[in-house]
Amino acid sequence: MNEIMAIWAEWLKPSAGLPTVQWSILLAMAAIAGHLIQRYTGLPKVVGYSAVGAVAGLAGFSGAAWPLQGISLFLLELGVAVVLFEAGGRIPLRWFRHNPMVLVQSVLESGLTYLAVYGVLVWLEVPRGVAEALGIVAIVASPAVLSRVVLDTRASGPVTERAMVLATLGTLYALTWGSAKAGLMFRPNHPLTDTVYPVAVVLGLSFVVGAVLALALRSALRVMNPTSENTSMLLLALIAAGTALAAHFGGSAPLAALLGGMLLKQLNPRPWTVPRQLGTAASILTMLMFVLVSVVAARADWSAPVVTLMLALVGVRALAKITGVALANPGSGASWRQALWLGCAMAPMSSVALLLVSQFVVSSPANGPMIARIALPAILLMEVLGAFITTLALYRAGESSKPWQSQVAPIPESRDSNGDRYGA
Repeated sequence: MNEIMAIWAEWLKPSAGLPTVQWSILLAMAAIAGHLIQRYTGLPKVVGYSAVGAVAGLAGFSGAAWPLQGISLFLLELGVAVVLFEAGGRIPLRWFRHNPMVLVQSVLESGLTYLAVYGVLVWLEVPRGVAEALGIVAIVASPAVLSRVVLDTRASGPVTERAMVLATLGTLYALTWGSAKAGLMFRPNHPLTDTVYPVAVVLGLSFVVGAVLALALRSALRVMNPTSENTSMLLLALIAAGTALAAHFGGSAPLAALLGGMLLKQLNPRPWTVPRQLGTAASILTMLMFVLVSVVAARADWSAPVVTLMLALVGVRALAKITGVALANPGSGASWRQALWLGCAMAPMSSVALLLVSQFVVSSPANGPMIARIALPAILLMEVLGAFITTLALYRAGESSKPWQSQVAPIPESRDSNGDRYGA
């Protein structure tokens, strides 16, 4: 692919640069693939997006620098921020007063995932610093993949809602802890107590940015129509500004957006749907996010030792999430069958995990490359396989209103002038 790009560069000199043309063509191919995948297999579109990105990455597409930086990092953070803002806006904090076991499920599932992944990787002789970082990455269950699967399958019900809540809370834990951990990786033997202050700083600064975002939107909603396109543009512009500023001040842009969505839900309890307001802009950002993640992850080292460690991480992570959800299931109001499918729905990994890995690589030149070698293949595998597992879980839980079958419309029968049928 690099040779093809070099040939193009000799005679093709677009005004916006050749990478713009490359990404435009790649996104067009991803849109087509997502549509065809959903139409002919019933799988969510994200599978097609990820497949196109993976093929491009394996073919040598070099349109995204690693570790993430510049415009690619900003666009990924912006896409993640939009998704997490919407996910945070779906969490009613009053729910935890009536059903605190859901919060217990979240803490137990996340904690058990970290401990299990960390313990197994250390047993497999992975350095402790690398195992700690990978344990934090493993906590994340992608709200972006979950939201796309829910949208494409038209799913609703207790498993769907709890999966989104658990994925969002797990992301909150991982972003807070991971951002603080990245700032301490230059001190390999720091005590656990030294982590408290960086965690408080990241969480506090992100909360301030999120609160400003929520208050600005709450003030705007007092005078603007929630369904207006001007409200959509204001929302996207404020999230973009928060994304650009949060990390600069020492916080986390995705975490600030998540907290902003949660605060806005409390300040403005009237229901309003973020994706519907943002429309095509959010869809393009989401597609770009999935393609970018798979392009970067596909360029990882796929040697036999790395694949072994990756499969161990993925397997232990899946078992820990199902076990954690099951242990806290009594008293949560869900059946054991629902708990099983809820644990399976926590399988996806995607953009948030990639952002954390990129932070670790930048922060630790010593451990960063090994973290990326193990994490990137796992992210690519669980972006595609995780979407399939989540789709299966929601269908088996009986929460999808759309039958799982190809969406090809049959060609209607017609008759000629003699009354004979033709067509299929």
